Amino acid sequence: MRRDVFQAIADPTRRAIIGLIAIQAMTPNALAEYFDTTRQAVSKHLQILTECEIVRQEQTGREIYYHFNPGKMKEVADFVEPFRQLWEKRFDQLDHVLRKIKTTKK
Repeated sequence: MRRDVFQAIADPTRRAIIGLIAIQAMTPNALAEYFDTTRQAVSKHLQILTECEIVRQEQTGREIYYHFNPGKMKEVADFVEPFRQLWEKRFDQLDHVLRKIKTTKK
């Protein structure tokens, strides 16, 4: 089953894993230390993140390191951008209304 990036980031544990791997490449064992769960559960999350291409694997000796793929997160950024612009416009309008209320009360 092919998953998409939105399925991957829907889970809070996977978002936390992305945050950790974005700072530095990590092994499943190293990641498991940050969570109150089994290494197998972390590996399942890593499998989903790998299927979505948010992380990539790199074998170094006997260890597998997971690296963040920031280019894949561009899909999320592209989806959110129109909403961000809308929110900023509305916040600017709210700031204008609040300034107007503040000056009329003086």
